[in-house]
Amino acid sequence: MPRANSFSSYGSIAKTFHWLTALLIFSAFPLGYFANGLAQEIQSPGFDGSQAVIARATLLFSLHKTLGVTVFFTALLRILWALSQPKPGLLHPDRKAEALAAEMVHWLLYGSLVAVPLSGWIHHAATTGFAPIWWPFGQSLPFVPKSEVAASFFGGVHWVLVWTLGASLALHIAGALKHHVIDRDATLHRMLPGRADLPQPPAQTHSLVPLLAALAVWAGALSGGAMIGVYGGQDQRQAKERESGADGTVAPVVAAGPAAGGGWAVQSGTLGLSVTQMGSVVSGSFGEWDAVISFEEPAAPGPAGNVEVTVAIASLELGSVAGQAMGADYFDSANFPTALFKADIEKLAEGYQAAGTLTIKGQTVPVTLPFDLELEGNTAKMAGTLTLNRLDFGIGKSLPDESSLGFAVDVPVELEAVRAD
Repeated sequence: MPRANSFSSYGSIAKTFHWLTALLIFSAFPLGYFANGLAQEIQSPGFDGSQAVIARATLLFSLHKTLGVTVFFTALLRILWALSQPKPGLLHPDRKAEALAAEMVHWLLYGSLVAVPLSGWIHHAATTGFAPIWWPFGQSLPFVPKSEVAASFFGGVHWVLVWTLGASLALHIAGALKHHVIDRDATLHRMLPGRADLPQPPAQTHSLVPLLAALAVWAGALSGGAMIGVYGGQDQRQAKERESGADGTVAPVVAAGPAAGGGWAVQSGTLGLSVTQMGSVVSGSFGEWDAVISFEEPAAPGPAGNVEVTVAIASLELGSVAGQAMGADYFDSANFPTALFKADIEKLAEGYQAAGTLTIKGQTVPVTLPFDLELEGNTAKMAGTLTLNRLDFGIGKSLPDESSLGFAVDVPVELEAVRAD
C-alpha cells in the first residue's frame, strides 16, 4: 500500500492519521463525560470527601486532557500532511448538495480537531488546580495568564466546540454509512486498510463555499453559546471585577485598632493561600477579611501591640477547586463561615512576629507569623508568610498522605496600613 495519496485513494500515512485520530477522539469523549459527572458530585454540597471518588475524577480528567492535547498535535501533523498531498476526489461531485455537505463537514472536522483541544488546553492553563496534564505536555501556555475570566470563557468555548465536533462526527459517520450501505460505492473502502480496486473519480473543481459554510456554522454555534451564557455571563463579570479590584474585595474591610493611640487602618492588602495538589502548586486568595490592629513601635525588642483578623472562608478564590475547598471534608464553610487569627505583635532583634492562635473549622491552633515591617511616617507596610499543617485543622482528613494534597499550606500576607488616630 503506497504511503502517499492519489486522486483516487488515500495512502497509508493518511489512513493511519485518520484512524489514530478516531481512536483518540472516541477515547477522550467518554472520559470527559464521566469525569464531568464525578466533578459535579465532588462539588455538590452533600459530597462526603471520598478519596476514591476524587482519585477517580483526577485520573479520568488527566487522561481526558492528555489525550486531548495528543489529538491537537496529531491533528496539526495530519493537516500538514494533507496540505502536501493530493486530495482524493469525490465519487459523485454531480450531487451538488451532497458534495457541499461532505466538504463542509470535512472543514468542520479539521477545524474542530484543532480548536476543541486547544480551547480545553487554554482553559486548563488559565485555571488553578485539579488534574494535571501528563508528561510530556505542560500545564501552562505562553501568553495565557492564571485568570478566572479566561478560564470561564475558554471553558465555555470548549463546551460549544465539543458539541460542534460531536455533530460533525455524527454527520461524517452517517455519510460514510450512507455511501457504504445505500450507494454501495467505494467511498468508505478508500479509507480502510489494505489495497482495493478503486474507481477513478470524475474531474471536479472545488470552491470556497464549503469553507464559508463551515465558518458560518462555527459562528452560529459560538453565538448561540453567548446567548445561553456558557462563557460566564454575570459570573465572568464578577470574576473580572475581583481580578481588577473593581468590586472592592481586594482591599479588605478593616476596623480601627482597639487601643487608644495605637489603631491602624488597612488601605490595601492580600491574604493568600498556596498548597501542593497532585504535584502542582495551587494558589489563591481570600477576597473578604477585616483586621483590627493596635501597634506602637517600641524602642527595643519587646511587645509592640496586637492584631485580630477575621476571614470570610467562602471568599476564597482557588481556581477550579474553590468549590471543592468549601466542602465538608475541607473548610466546611456552611458550618464554619469564618476563620479567626488573634495574636500579640512583638519586635525581635531582626524583624517582627505575631504569636497567637488561629481558629479554622472550630479547631484552635497556636501559630506564629514572622513578618517584615517598613515604617514611614504614618504608613506601615508588612509582608510575611504563615505555614500551616492542614491536618491540624481537620482539613482533608480523607487524604491522610501527601500523594494527592500536601500537608503544608502557605498563607502569604501583605498589607499597607495608615495610622487611624
